[in-house]
Amino acid sequence: MPMPRTRSPLITPPSEPPPVLNPPWADDEDDDDYPPRIHKRWYHYLPLVLAVILMLAPHPSLLIVLVNYHLLVLHSPTQFLIHLTITYTLTFLSFSSLIVVVARDPGPVTRDKESEFGLDARGSEDINFMQALLATDDEEEVDRSPAHVGGVCSKWTIIVSGSETSALTYSAFLHLLTCVTFLAVYVAVMCVQAVYFAFTNPLSIDENTPLHDIYLAFYGIIMALVFGSFWLYHLYLITSNQTTLEQLSPFLLLRHLPPIPTQSESSRMLSNPPLEHELSYRQRRLVREAHHRIRMYDVGWRGNWGQVMGWNRPWGWLQRLATGGGGKGDGRTFPRNPRADDLLARLAVELVDVDKDQ
Repeated sequence: MPMPRTRSPLITPPSEPPPVLNPPWADDEDDDDYPPRIHKRWYHYLPLVLAVILMLAPHPSLLIVLVNYHLLVLHSPTQFLIHLTITYTLTFLSFSSLIVVVARDPGPVTRDKESEFGLDARGSEDINFMQALLATDDEEEVDRSPAHVGGVCSKWTIIVSGSETSALTYSAFLHLLTCVTFLAVYVAVMCVQAVYFAFTNPLSIDENTPLHDIYLAFYGIIMALVFGSFWLYHLYLITSNQTTLEQLSPFLLLRHLPPIPTQSESSRMLSNPPLEHELSYRQRRLVREAHHRIRMYDVGWRGNWGQVMGWNRPWGWLQRLATGGGGKGDGRTFPRNPRADDLLARLAVELVDVDKDQ
């Protein structure tokens, strides 16, 4: 009697479960460094919904103006196509940048122990803005790592549209501000001209189109003022390679100071590094003045822009104007200004000498 033929299974179950792959930034030696995933609720996305509504709200009126004014009144299909192409190209680029800011991972909370620039860095807990300003040596040892904000914050972030924008997505955030600002200015200028035409030629156009012109002109002006000022501020931050926290708080320089020289008994005794509440009025003014000339991570405006936008070629910035791109490095450690150490050493000496006369 022939033996029944046995069929081998199509899929053989593995003898051991497959290993769980860690994300590329997870530390193999310490699993506690990897932050737990935070599940957002529906109301966390309300700022994003509001941003999308603000970007889409003027478009119905914009189409009415383009059709009624440029096609039916001016009979200029060339201007119609030019305005239509420019406005919707900027709108498309704005939404592309917004998607990158919201969807791209801003990076890990902790820093690697070895940076790609050959500098040592230690991990630290991510703390908020007020904790960074009010932190003292009683709470934790001061970190002198090369990350921005003196290692107090393990990564600097901007909260925009319900999402975190870190150094890894900062170029896309700047691209979003640039496109929105240019779009607002373009719409405002186009509609102001249409309003002027409507007032000087009241019988050439219908009654409703000027209302859309006025609405779009005011909308564009307001958006240009709001986003344009924010955009110019971030252009300054990139050119000087500062974060918002570094630019607003001069006393963060104290965390980078070298050991204070020997202090006489008659002078005010300072800790190493000094704390803000220990400083006299003269010392505080000295730190504020030094804050304008000591920029820890300023490597020249070309290097600063290349670091933030992530270009390597001489004309690489042209591609970033269209796509936004991403910054260089791991987003947690940065090259330092080669002159910063000498300026900080001079500031440490001046802090001791400024109160010797009192």
